[in-house]
Amino acid sequence: MHYRRFGRTNFKLSVLSLGTMRALDSEEIFCDTLSAGLALGINHIETAQGYGTSERWLGNFLHTAAVPNDLVITTKIPPQPDAATMAQRLEESFERLGLDYIHCLAIHGLNTPEHLEWIKVSEGCMAAVRQFQAAGRLGFVGFSTHGSREVIEGAIATNQFDFINLHYYYFFQRHAPVLDLATERDMGIFIISPGDKGGMLYTPPDLLRELCAPFTPLELTYRWLLADPRITTLSTGPAIPQELDPLAALGDRTQPLTAAELAVLERLSTQELAALGSDRCAQCYACLPCPEAIHIPEVLRLRNLAVAYDMQPFGEYRYRMFENAGHWFPGRKANRCTDCGDCLPRCPEKLDIPTLLRDTHDRLQGPARRRLWGD
Repeated sequence: MHYRRFGRTNFKLSVLSLGTMRALDSEEIFCDTLSAGLALGINHIETAQGYGTSERWLGNFLHTAAVPNDLVITTKIPPQPDAATMAQRLEESFERLGLDYIHCLAIHGLNTPEHLEWIKVSEGCMAAVRQFQAAGRLGFVGFSTHGSREVIEGAIATNQFDFINLHYYYFFQRHAPVLDLATERDMGIFIISPGDKGGMLYTPPDLLRELCAPFTPLELTYRWLLADPRITTLSTGPAIPQELDPLAALGDRTQPLTAAELAVLERLSTQELAALGSDRCAQCYACLPCPEAIHIPEVLRLRNLAVAYDMQPFGEYRYRMFENAGHWFPGRKANRCTDCGDCLPRCPEKLDIPTLLRDTHDRLQGPARRRLWGD
């Protein structure tokens, strides 16, 4: 297992981290999964108040299992409009974890302009965070985000955060400039769930398997991220210990991409261009804002992946979240399009956006589902 400096926290974190959102079937499976991760050399565990029983189970584990001296614990709490509420939420995390000191706190889901204002005002939630830091109970503070690049850049610009938890994958490169900004501020960079949110790569479609051979899609996306020296660590988020098995050989593969890996990435790019042709959305975001609040680029990204790589289950999984996940996945479904044409003159690719939106809805619509957390 390789370790990297987590920005200005100066923690040396394993390049793979244990996220605990999915290992919630039973406390026994939860503890077995953590033990398996620690056996690989992982020294960073991330939980959150919104992850069901995760904080309490992690607290039990920390007090009964043998853990390494350099183990770093991060928990996450949603942004709050005032200091008193944040202080109460912090006390709840300390109680559940059974700890006197927490290494890292992430503001969980700094997703909207309103959230950004909450962390800027002097009497807001960050005032409570600073009080806990001054009392020696809390180490460093960062934020996780599902928000727009503008909100993310605004949060970084406040210079209040030591690290960032970010969605950034081979199949979603919109936030590439954020990595440069965070690196300039000496922030640690934690990539959220590349195996799941990066494309449901534990169970990839046959076409994607074939295109990525001799590598697996999961292996290739992890290598693409691990080869980037700006990135400190990747969240693994296993539901059971066995889901760590494919990652066991990746923790020390942080070298630049090989010629063979680059050739496969070029094959993926060629396939995308050939399969989509003139219907390919280049993800420039010039079509926004949409008068009907459709997140056009994200809708068309899911279409790109479904058409080019047969990533239909991933597309359905993400598309069902529109109108069902609030600020965690903003935007209305593509069938809300009224053919107003507002987006058409702004698209440099001259895409027939209304037609592509309807096609995406027909391909990917399914029963609505909610996120695990409700804040």
